[in-house]
Amino acid sequence: MSQPSQQRDFLANTQLWRGLPDEQLDAIAMVAIAKSYHKGEVIFVEGEDGRGFFVVKSGRVKVFKLSAEGKEQILKFFEVGEHFAEVPAFDGECFPASATALEKTELLFFGRDAFLELLEQQPKIAINMLAVFARHLRHFARLIEDLSLKEVPGRLAAYLLYLSERSDHPNHVKLDITKTQLASLLGTIPETLSRVFAKLSQEELISIQGSRIQILNPEILRILSER
Repeated sequence: MSQPSQQRDFLANTQLWRGLPDEQLDAIAMVAIAKSYHKGEVIFVEGEDGRGFFVVKSGRVKVFKLSAEGKEQILKFFEVGEHFAEVPAFDGECFPASATALEKTELLFFGRDAFLELLEQQPKIAINMLAVFARHLRHFARLIEDLSLKEVPGRLAAYLLYLSERSDHPNHVKLDITKTQLASLLGTIPETLSRVFAKLSQEELISIQGSRIQILNPEILRILSER
């Protein structure tokens, strides 16, 4: 398979452009710039010029904010086929958060000027993107609700159910991030998170074996996730 065909096939399976015809995928591929990052390497820092957006081709990316005291709040982890930093790419403002590579990562970068020019030429490409952007807004609305209204057990329960829905094995999940990273994602500290894990295990809602977790009582866990 040729390199252009491989690029087109990859783009066809991303969130943003799934279902687009080949000619539009080819046009998108023409403005993509491949970038590679080592584990821990900074992709961009909050406040930098929002020069474009990214799609993850391999690896994983952490997007986060730092408080004035240096406390990290993870906003989301992005995996293969997912996109990030698209808002500043379109509104011309600065990046509202920072991003680093969690492991060796390959990204496709879409520069703001080149991509906006493409949309002017082929506005139908934007239709798919609007629906995906709406889903992203819903995600961050849920994140704000979880951090401001739910207690830590409810946040953890919601996250485990989210992982379960994405798992190939119902009610079995694998944590592929550290407890420290998970605590930051859930807006708490590792010590509190460990106590909540222990409590859910003692109440026989979950069973923990290293990084693997079995959900024993999804119904009660779902009730807890809504508190």
